[in-house]
Amino acid sequence: MKRNMFTKMVVAVVVGAVTLVGTSVPSSAQQTRGKKQKVQVEGTAPKKVQVERTAPKRVQVERTAPKQVVVQQRQPRVVLTDQQQQDARQRSSAVQQQQRAAQQRELQRQQQQRVTVQQQDQRRVERQRQTQIDQQQVIDRQQQRAGQRRLDQQQQRQVVLQQQQRIARYQQRLNQDQRLADQRIARLREQKRMAQWQYQQEYFRRIAEQQRQLQAYQNYNYYNDPYFYTAPSYRYNRGGSWYQTNSYGADLLRQAVNYGYQEGFRAGQADRSDRWGYNYRDSFAFQDANFGYNGLYLDQDAYNYYFRQGFERGYEDGYYSRNRYGSYNNGALSILGAVVNTILNLQSLD
Repeated sequence: MKRNMFTKMVVAVVVGAVTLVGTSVPSSAQQTRGKKQKVQVEGTAPKKVQVERTAPKRVQVERTAPKQVVVQQRQPRVVLTDQQQQDARQRSSAVQQQQRAAQQRELQRQQQQRVTVQQQDQRRVERQRQTQIDQQQVIDRQQQRAGQRRLDQQQQRQVVLQQQQRIARYQQRLNQDQRLADQRIARLREQKRMAQWQYQQEYFRRIAEQQRQLQAYQNYNYYNDPYFYTAPSYRYNRGGSWYQTNSYGADLLRQAVNYGYQEGFRAGQADRSDRWGYNYRDSFAFQDANFGYNGLYLDQDAYNYYFRQGFERGYEDGYYSRNRYGSYNNGALSILGAVVNTILNLQSLD
């Protein structure tokens, strides 16, 4: 009986132990699983950190995005630039052709203008010469009727020989002046005297035209020119010495003073426009003093002297914008006759 009771108690203890084990195993399993989960979660945390560390790469990608945009924007520009370059070359070629055509037309116009001016100058010189010849012929006939003296053949040959020597010296002088022209123009450009530079260019052009006209005197018939057989009728004093000339020489002296006045007036205006100091001696036209001189009738020194007399007075009027020594007659500038008479002081030999 006691044994049966003991057996039942053992069975009850075993059953209770099994029950306790059954209930405790799940809780430990859950704890184990919980620990694994915690470990797994905690193990994945660095992955989040790693993701967060890669975030700047995304920022870097976003920052480089404009470069892609720029590249995408430049690609059509390269294509357009090639096309534009081709169009630009075509337009440039067309513009250059137009410019060359315009330059050619301008050169033709300037050439035609120079030819026209030269023809006008030549016709004017021819008319003046013909007028002088006609006037002298009238004087000669009057002198012949009055029994006045003419040069004999020997005197005439001597005058012609002097004239030929005068022409040769004048030709050499013009060649020297032409070589100095470029240097003179370059110096004016360096000084930025553009008004004086333009005036000097025009003066050189007219001197060059005179030089070309000298070729016509190579076959000039001096014996048919009244100057070379007309006796002197005037005398004038220059530098303390007396000189004689006829009416042709006297007219050339008056022309020297008048041309000098006109050139001086233009030179004075140019210096005033350039705001340059008053200095008529600095002008090449004053130094040259050959404009209007054709090598006939007078020595070059005489023409130069009276040209400079007129130039000095013309420069003063042009520089100060006044007409003290000259005036405009029918649109042409000329020195006053009274001033010319004072400068020349021609005295009749009668």
